[in-house]
Amino acid sequence: MRHRYCSCCNRLGELLAHPSFQVKELALGTLMKFVQLEGAHPLEQPKWEGQYLFPRTLFRAVVGGLLSSEDDHSLLLSQFREYLEFDDIRYHTMQAASDAVTRVAAQQAETPLAFWNNAFTLLSSVSLPRQERDVPRFYVKHAGERPSGSGGALTPLQEHRKVFQTMWLGFLKHKLPLSLYKKVLVSMHDSILPHLAQPTLMIDFLTSACDVGGAISLLALNGLFVLIHKHNLEYPDFYRKLYGLLEPSVFHVKYRARFFHLADLFLSSSHLPAYLVAAFAKRLSRLALTAPPEALLMVLPFICNLLRRHPACRVLVHRPGSPELDTDPYDPQEEDPAKSRALESCLWEVQALQQHYHPEVSSAASVINQVLSLPEASIAPLLELTAYEIFEQDLKKKGPETVPLEFIPAQGLLGRRDDLCTQFFTLS
Repeated sequence: MRHRYCSCCNRLGELLAHPSFQVKELALGTLMKFVQLEGAHPLEQPKWEGQYLFPRTLFRAVVGGLLSSEDDHSLLLSQFREYLEFDDIRYHTMQAASDAVTRVAAQQAETPLAFWNNAFTLLSSVSLPRQERDVPRFYVKHAGERPSGSGGALTPLQEHRKVFQTMWLGFLKHKLPLSLYKKVLVSMHDSILPHLAQPTLMIDFLTSACDVGGAISLLALNGLFVLIHKHNLEYPDFYRKLYGLLEPSVFHVKYRARFFHLADLFLSSSHLPAYLVAAFAKRLSRLALTAPPEALLMVLPFICNLLRRHPACRVLVHRPGSPELDTDPYDPQEEDPAKSRALESCLWEVQALQQHYHPEVSSAASVINQVLSLPEASIAPLLELTAYEIFEQDLKKKGPETVPLEFIPAQGLLGRRDDLCTQFFTLS
């Protein structure tokens, strides 16, 4: 009977790679039912009475089948997510996933992309509770007494955090595809860092990601800011890295809205030095000269908000004898904002945008001529603004019924009212 049972489990594990999703779903459900029954009626006798035995061997085979190196199991993993609500399944899933990643990465010189995608889908599905539960939830229930913590099922939340941390560190130490690299960084600040036992262990990963440049650096800034703000990480080059990301391409990247949302968060502190805020305002003003209208409608209120938060920077607007382009002391090629001499310059770029062809842009640029009110202008509705939306808004606007035209009424055919031609032609 034991031999027949093992053969059945092996066959069900093979069916996890079946072309039909219905077959894979039924095989997964059957295997998880076997896990539950084998835990209630263990095949091996416990060493002492009341010991809790979790069917690790069978469960590791299930997780190994989900982490296929050939097929995309994202849909099947979404079905498996419902089991991760149970504390014991979640705990042993993290252990089994860590072992599977280590084993597959060691066996193959170049790990297939399908495996990395399946592994990331499974790892990102694991979400720890924010606080300890009074009554833990178990999928595998022992037939006898209430299970003890010897099998890892009743381990406290701190133990779950350690296993969660080991799982992610083991995954991130490998060379990941660029697409997964971005997905990890997107979810780092809210789905990974809060659940780690020691979040500061992610410093090396985030700092190396920040040095890559482009969208990778942009996405790594949020995780770094969390470590700086909540875990006292000292990273003196943080704002220098952020300043270096302000390039003309920042208005056209996929993560533009996310970048400016984070930049608004990073520059919200009133304790930042005036030269640093002035450098960001000046850099954005210079980039605004070549930005599209949908970006300008967001950048101009952003600059005004910086001036509202830091009154010392308002000298950029009210400086008498504003320099022109050829005499502007600001150095746009300087990578260090402290050496850019932005505080000695002025925002003549914003004044130039007051003559912009789009009326809403010129109106937004004219706000800087007024006394800036204390309530900041919300840029949240403008972060996702696109050129298509601006075009649609302009089409929906209703113009005046009568449009005034500038013309000189005709006085005669040749410019005089009483010329000879009026005898033959009548002007109406």
